[in-house]
Amino acid sequence: MREDHDLPAPARRTRGKRRFDDDEPYLLKRGRPAEPAPAEPDDEPDPATGDHWSSWDAAVHGPEPYPDWLVTELAARDTELGVLKTGKEADVHLVRRAVPETDRSCLLAVKRYRDATHRLFHRDAGYLEGRRVRRSRENRAMAGRTAFGRQMIAGQWAAAEFAVLARLWELGDATGAIRVPYPVQLLGTELMLEFLGDPASGRAAPRLAQLRPGSAQLGDLWTQLVDALVLLARAGYAHGDLSPYNLLVHDGRLVLIDLPQVVDLVANPQGPEFLARDVRVVATWFAARGLTGAATDPAALTGTLLREAGLR
Repeated sequence: MREDHDLPAPARRTRGKRRFDDDEPYLLKRGRPAEPAPAEPDDEPDPATGDHWSSWDAAVHGPEPYPDWLVTELAARDTELGVLKTGKEADVHLVRRAVPETDRSCLLAVKRYRDATHRLFHRDAGYLEGRRVRRSRENRAMAGRTAFGRQMIAGQWAAAEFAVLARLWELGDATGAIRVPYPVQLLGTELMLEFLGDPASGRAAPRLAQLRPGSAQLGDLWTQLVDALVLLARAGYAHGDLSPYNLLVHDGRLVLIDLPQVVDLVANPQGPEFLARDVRVVATWFAARGLTGAATDPAALTGTLLREAGLR
C-alpha cells in the first residue's frame, strides 16, 4: 500500500529537462505549494490562434505501449475546442492535439480540477480515509481544510484518478472485462484522457442515464457492468460514486468514468459501505427499466463482490 495516495503508481516516462518529483509528482516540495514554472518561449500561445505547444514532455504519461491514435510528438499543438462537462470539483474540456501540416491529430478530454478558491470538495472526508501523505503538516492541513490543505486534496484527487485509470486500463487490456478511458497524461491537477465519442462532431458518448435500452441491450449492459465490478473488487477497489451518470456507452461497450473518489476496500473502513451503495444505485436503475430477477439483487451482488475482494 502506497503512503502517498494508496493506489498503484502508473507506468510513466519523462523526457527533457523538466521532471516531476519521483515520490509526489502532484504535491509539494519542501512543504510549500509548488510554484508554476516560468513560461519558456516555446510555451507561449500562438498569437494568431491561441494554441499552445503540447505539454506531453512535461507530464507523467499513461501506460505503455501508447495507443496508436495518441499524438506524442513534441511538435504538436493543443487547441481548445470547448467545454464537455462542468462539475463541482472539476470541468472537462475538449482539446485537439495535432502536429501542424500533417494528418496526425487526436481529440482529448481534459479534466481540470478547480483551484482552492473555487473548488467545492463537499464529500471528500469519507473518501480520503485510508489515503495518507508522508508529511504530518500536510495531513493536518488536509484535515483542517485550509487553503493549503484543499490544494493538497485536489492533488490527491487528480493523482488517485490517474493512477487507478492506469491500473484499470492495464487490467482491461489484459482481460477485456472492464473499460475506462485511456489516461494520456497527468500534469499538476490536470488530467488528459482519451475522448470517447464522435470525433467528427466532437460529441461525447452518451451516459447510461440518457439511454432507453431494449431488453436485450439492457441485459448485455448489466452483464458488462457486473464483470467490471468483479474485476474492480478483485483489484481491491470500489468506484465510490457509481451511478448511471458515471457510466458511458460507447460503441456498445460500457465505460467507467469519474474515478477520483475511488475507494480502497481494505484501507478505507467505510469501503464496504461505499461498495454497497454503488451496487444499490445501479441495480435500482436497471430494475426500474425492466431488468428483474436474482441477478439484480443488490445484497447478493454486494456479497459476491466482497468475496471477490477477499473481505468475506
